Amino acid sequence: MIDLATVVLVVLFVFSAHLLEIALWTGLYIICGEFGDFGVAFYHSAVNYTTLGYGDIILTPSWRLLGPLEAADGMLLFGVSTAFVFTVMHSLVQTRYEDLRD
Repeated sequence: MIDLATVVLVVLFVFSAHLLEIALWTGLYIICGEFGDFGVAFYHSAVNYTTLGYGDIILTPSWRLLGPLEAADGMLLFGVSTAFVFTVMHSLVQTRYEDLRD
């Protein structure tokens, strides 16, 4: 049961880190003057970060390159997050089953 709690905490930590990263991109969009409303900026940022790409809100031509940059950032960080969660789970399995160690 403690292993499940550990994995849940790690996933919550990683999810929080992604939300923080989306919020940082949101702040950048607001600083650049692309959006005046935090909610709209956060929505746009989340759509780009997750590479969902609805396209219902687009940036002005001078800042349009930020969208693909955020998408690339999101893809890379989702990969890092997956590796982190896998490493924690791998360590938990090795600790529980010592006969699996090299």
